[in-house]
Amino acid sequence: MSQRLVVELGGLRRRLAALVYEGLLLVGVLALFYLIPNLIYSMAVEVAPAGWFGWLHILVVLGGYFLYYWCTSGQTLAMQTWRLRLVTADEGKPVAWRRALLRYLLAWPSICLFGAGLWWALIDRDRQFAHDRLARTAIILLPAGEKMAA
Repeated sequence: MSQRLVVELGGLRRRLAALVYEGLLLVGVLALFYLIPNLIYSMAVEVAPAGWFGWLHILVVLGGYFLYYWCTSGQTLAMQTWRLRLVTADEGKPVAWRRALLRYLLAWPSICLFGAGLWWALIDRDRQFAHDRLARTAIILLPAGEKMAA
């Protein structure tokens, strides 16, 4: 007889709080991996990079941050604080890099289009964000006392 593990999805308020905290942490990530390199480059060649290149640089820096954490431990720094972990929605397993990349790319329009993907959570039966639903991922709540980063 197999025992089925029951997990609790991360609550909407907890996930939104983690999202706000993540935004604060990303200021530091972007300062270190975007602002400083761009300042050094601009001073060295005395020309600022093209605007499109700046946006591409931000997309790559943030993608590297999220993919690294989602694929190694399933938790970004903010998710560790709020005891949340990203897993596959169907099996509850760690997320592979392709699915993590899909979630990351889907999160941009989900958040940037007036937060449409976040508003989606208000009508979703499991209160999941649109990019989680589309990428077949879920954010679960870790039990109190469980080791945060696996």
